[in-house]
Amino acid sequence: MSPTLRGFTLVELLIALAIFGLLSTLGYRAIAALTDSEARLAQEAQRWRALDQLFARLEADLRAATPRPMRAGDAVLPPWQGGVDASGNAELVLARAGSEFVIGAGSAGQRIGYAVNGNALEILYWPYLDQPATTAPARYVLADGIAGFALRYLDTQGRWQDRWPVFGEPALPRAVRADVALAEGGTLERWLVLQ
Repeated sequence: MSPTLRGFTLVELLIALAIFGLLSTLGYRAIAALTDSEARLAQEAQRWRALDQLFARLEADLRAATPRPMRAGDAVLPPWQGGVDASGNAELVLARAGSEFVIGAGSAGQRIGYAVNGNALEILYWPYLDQPATTAPARYVLADGIAGFALRYLDTQGRWQDRWPVFGEPALPRAVRADVALAEGGTLERWLVLQ
């Protein structure tokens, strides 16, 4: 007697293909979700690195501030000019000791600034401390997605000021408080002691 060869029926093959298709679809969706999560995490990590670099840059520039006045044409400017723009964001221009690695920067110091433009916080570079009045700064984005930027300056009486210089105070504040409001919500705060 010969054994009977038995194969799969068409219904069994269709069920197996349906199960295989379902497992493939679930596997694809799981891999796609992992890939999307990894991309979001990488983007979020890049965002936090940029904000960390922003604060490191701000701290380095504020600590390198010098009380040397600046010239814009015939006008003499204070070495630290902190104010508020029409949108309520802080603006800062200061005299920085040394120079950045910017083409044409002088070694005696450099005028730099910080300002919000749209939803980006920018750094402004002038080639030298003393400039013609018509010299426009070069602007570079430090961080985007910024909803607000506030700077407060500590005077010798222990009071926080929105603007600097303040009459009767030294050219540079004792400390600076920086608040950066993020477009996605939340505020980052940094306090820097200068004197």
